[in-house]
Amino acid sequence: MKKRYNIKILGQELSVLSDADNEQVANVVQFVNERMDEILRSGEGLRALDVAILAALNISEDLLRLEGVNKDLCNQLTHRSEKLIQLIESAS
Repeated sequence: MKKRYNIKILGQELSVLSDADNEQVANVVQFVNERMDEILRSGEGLRALDVAILAALNISEDLLRLEGVNKDLCNQLTHRSEKLIQLIESAS
């Protein structure tokens, strides 16, 4: 069941709906704020929209990289499982 949360991102207060628990929402808000703070420290005079877009790009890049890593690991696990099944079947 979705719950309403009042959060603050880059000084902007927002009301959002989420199925996540309080701790998970707090972790997401903290993560996003930390990424935006990093971008703010690295560039002078960036508008809030620029910071938000750069943070979204950085987070998306990380997500896509990790999805690729996850896919590779799943493929390796599938391959190893198939090999084990073949070994077990040939030993019978």
